[in-house]
Amino acid sequence: MYLVTAAEMQAMDRKTIESFGIPGMVLMENAGRGATQILFNAFGDLNNEKIGVVAGRGNNGGDGFVIARYLAQKGIPVTVYLLADKTLVRGDAAANLKLLSRLGVRVIEMPDTQSFLEHQTALRHQSLWVDAILGTGLQSDVKGYFREVIEFINSSNKPVLAVDIPSGLNSDTGHPCGVCVRAHTTATFAFAKTGHIMYPGADYTGHLEIIDIGIPPHIADEVRPLQHLLTKDLICSAFQPRPPDAHKGHTGHLLIVAGSTGKTGAAAMTAISAMRSGAGLVTLGIPESLNIALETQVMEVMTCPLPETADGAISEASFDIIRELFLDKKCLALGPGLGTAPATQKVVHRILTECRLPVVIDADGLNCLAGHTRILKNLDIPVILTPHPGEMAGLMNSTTGEVQQDRITCARSFAEKFNVHVVLKGARTVTAHPDGSVFINPTGNSGMASGGMGDVLTGIIAGLITQGYPPESATNIGVYLHGSAADDLAAKSGPFGFLATEVMNAIPEQIKKFVT
Repeated sequence: MYLVTAAEMQAMDRKTIESFGIPGMVLMENAGRGATQILFNAFGDLNNEKIGVVAGRGNNGGDGFVIARYLAQKGIPVTVYLLADKTLVRGDAAANLKLLSRLGVRVIEMPDTQSFLEHQTALRHQSLWVDAILGTGLQSDVKGYFREVIEFINSSNKPVLAVDIPSGLNSDTGHPCGVCVRAHTTATFAFAKTGHIMYPGADYTGHLEIIDIGIPPHIADEVRPLQHLLTKDLICSAFQPRPPDAHKGHTGHLLIVAGSTGKTGAAAMTAISAMRSGAGLVTLGIPESLNIALETQVMEVMTCPLPETADGAISEASFDIIRELFLDKKCLALGPGLGTAPATQKVVHRILTECRLPVVIDADGLNCLAGHTRILKNLDIPVILTPHPGEMAGLMNSTTGEVQQDRITCARSFAEKFNVHVVLKGARTVTAHPDGSVFINPTGNSGMASGGMGDVLTGIIAGLITQGYPPESATNIGVYLHGSAADDLAAKSGPFGFLATEVMNAIPEQIKKFVT
């Protein structure tokens, strides 16, 4: 399912009008008619409601004029509050504004703060708002008069239908441009925008409905949006059927290098999660003093004790053993609970330099790479990085706040620059691939804000790659299953308090949903 940026949506609109020959007036009519139907679906009987359409002078306002016309034709009380002089409305929007006057719909011009204040009493008597002020092209902060109007709408505590996108929301990043309408429902056109899906935009958007306005499918394919929403259908199609005569030799052997004193759980959860996702064999390389403890935690997993430092982390002497372990393996998972001692960092760098396996790097593996990302430039193997925002900031020499401000751009730019796959974890996990494509995951919940969840995800992804899944499929399936398992746990046991090990143990049940 495509998710589009403002520029991609504008390109599709332009191609539809100029190349395919569908007039803009038709697209606006389809948009307004569809949004009106969403209004009825969301709020039911509107005959006793007073609906205020707050409109800007652009095409978003034009969509609002169409909605007002359809409401008036059904005898529903509606008033249009135009935040501009009528003379400034142009094009298709102006044509629809003239149609309102022929129907006798009341259009109140409120071009400035003074006129807005003069109509405060009437505004307060509206029972429902249609937000048609600002569209998807907004990039700069909302200031001055428009900010006052948006703050008034939010403070009125009346339900809002947003037209295309809540006014003030950046349609590419999902962040408010200073201030943003908080909608109950949003009726968007042709495709969801990335800002609808990413947080905090998802909260401002409310319930999202997508309206087909007549853009031909081939137009979308020509523009080829690079953002996609992960869906159940996509995950089902990505799963490979397992032959009935498969055995552990067919389903791959995974090597994991993980763990240090005090962090044995991370290594154990990664290993068991890989097996829960279907890996045939797993060998876990761990500091030798931890071997006995871990052997009792991971009954089905083979362990390999590695030479360690005085602090219980793997030492440089472990590298030759690890290099031998590369033989006959299909994938390497590197980093969970590994620590960042100087000796460990040297081992991580050597592993990446000499490994010829697909490698999934998480946690301390990523921390060992911070400041040394040039190593990634010279690798000729599939590399999957699974950072949380803090780890992503370390890799980019940035801050967590800067990463969170535009998660998609951060993940994509890093993936393209270093030819790697980036799974940027968090609410709406973003998976970016070297070709610039991005997949956004809708599953998961705030109950996952607890230790060990990332170790489970690393194990799932590495386990899938071990079975022969390409990195793109493995990451997409992995993040979706991971979040879906947590969603089921939240539905059964409550919104938080479930453990990473419970998510881990729920993986086979999730796979059952998608494998036909």
